[in-house]
Amino acid sequence: MDWSHYRFVSVWDLDAPPGAVYRLLGQVEHYPRWWPQIREVTPVDDTSGTTRIRSLLPYDLVITVRERRRDPLAGILEVAITGDLEGWARWTVTAHGTGSRATYEQEVEVRKRLMRLLALPGRPVFRVNHALMMRAGRRGFAARLEAV
Repeated sequence: MDWSHYRFVSVWDLDAPPGAVYRLLGQVEHYPRWWPQIREVTPVDDTSGTTRIRSLLPYDLVITVRERRRDPLAGILEVAITGDLEGWARWTVTAHGTGSRATYEQEVEVRKRLMRLLALPGRPVFRVNHALMMRAGRRGFAARLEAV
């Protein structure tokens, strides 16, 4: 097993129509406004940008995301990731009950040296760190949806 390889899936059930959820998730440059751990997004061009992330643990991750797929009809937003993490991430937005379900999938390999050195003993902590970040993101996103 490669201890530096991660696959995450998070599901956010939201009280808003899929179109509204998809539009807001597609505005990546605004993530720092509602997602506390996304500290900075700097656009590089129309389809890519650099993002600085810091969750509970005392280190930043700096990644470049490049759009791979933007399909409003399918509700899919997908990016390639390079930098401290390498791989991909995808949002899939679907109707769910009277609202929406936003499913976040991410498959990455850690490239940040310190995290690679701590890959085995740190793995449970890194997974909890990610879960806390996603929980805070869901809370911030739901509040942002209500404000729009």
